[in-house]
Amino acid sequence: MDRRNGAGAWGEDQAARYLKKQGYRVLERNYSCRFGEIDLIAANRSFLVFVEVKLRKSDRFARAAEFVDWHKQNRLRIAAELWLSQHETELQPRFDVVEIYAPQGELTKKPVINHLEDAFQ
Repeated sequence: MDRRNGAGAWGEDQAARYLKKQGYRVLERNYSCRFGEIDLIAANRSFLVFVEVKLRKSDRFARAAEFVDWHKQNRLRIAAELWLSQHETELQPRFDVVEIYAPQGELTKKPVINHLEDAFQ
């Protein structure tokens, strides 16, 4: 699924709605810097969460989270450090991955959403 056709934004909308239902406040979407992009930045009472959203039609080939390799993790860490340097917080930072499985793409009525908390350090 490709961002150019709106699927990426649709997946991020699904993840943001899910997080809000779980008690998170979405602080920022698509934070971008020269080091990379963070899909969602959210907070609850204890954590400031940097969220990578992975949208796939299925997990037949591999789980969506497996596409967040060490290289992507490193770019997310650096981007998060930059964000933190510009925004004061007392919350503990954490990296999560939200997997969204949508067999019919944006036409999927009930996508399967898996929230992997503390997915990497």
